[in-house]
Amino acid sequence: MAVAVWLMRHLGRPGLARTKTPEAAARDFARGAPWLLRPPPHLCHLEMPVAGRMLHRISAGPVATRRAICFVHGGAYLSGRPVTHAALCGRLARLAGVEVFAPTYRLLQQAPFPAAVQDVLAGWDAVLALGYRPQDVVIGGDSAGGGLALALLAELCAQGQRPAGLFAFSPWTDLTLSGDSLRRLGPRDPILPVERMAEVVALYLAGAAPTDPRASPLLAGFDRPPPVMIQVGAEEALLDDSRRMAARLRQAGGKVRLDEWPGAPHVWQLLDGWVPEARAALREVAGFVRACLRLEPR
Repeated sequence: MAVAVWLMRHLGRPGLARTKTPEAAARDFARGAPWLLRPPPHLCHLEMPVAGRMLHRISAGPVATRRAICFVHGGAYLSGRPVTHAALCGRLARLAGVEVFAPTYRLLQQAPFPAAVQDVLAGWDAVLALGYRPQDVVIGGDSAGGGLALALLAELCAQGQRPAGLFAFSPWTDLTLSGDSLRRLGPRDPILPVERMAEVVALYLAGAAPTDPRASPLLAGFDRPPPVMIQVGAEEALLDDSRRMAARLRQAGGKVRLDEWPGAPHVWQLLDGWVPEARAALREVAGFVRACLRLEPR
């Protein structure tokens, strides 16, 4: 892990800090993902139109019937696609033994807030259109995708559609940027250029209020939330987004497991195949998913 953090600090973060446009950031991520994110053996990745939406169906090896993960990719609302996260989704599918469905959503350069939230909700509806019941699906997401996943959870709880559970990797839950860890840990974060986060928020919201709970699920209401698991680096800038989100869900009566990993950078789970800590984290999540879906441990 130490080598990966060094490379992020000296190559990754400086590159992100000087990226000029959202389009350039999206292009760089798309180019780098095939080299950095290692797919598992026997990856099966299909794009399929369902109920007027495009879903990515991802598996790697045998999967349980009628059980699934609905995974929302991250990328600061301006980069990433299901295809860039297919390796991560495939590794989750292989370890958990269930299919993963990854919905597409519009990035901020295509349409500002609340387009992404609307698209993720439509993606959830597309998963149900395939015949899955809410209680047979676990929602997941990383970074901004973790925030979108939690916003989706708040909406589903309000509608009475309670999924089996939710997991999030280093979720970005507060677009008001009020977390103290942004200032306390931000200058030392090895990958996140926190000095540009306000710029991203302004581009994404396009004048909407950052206090809108669909943008900042930390401020959302949760009616009887299902079990939630959050993994976050113990020294990363978004640490307080995870801590406060866990506290809010517990206040709503939810059962929350918050795991803070010392020395781990933002969304280190993407590095499975390179660093053992990523595999260890994904194994923990896979066990959580199987428990939520009432499947035997593997």
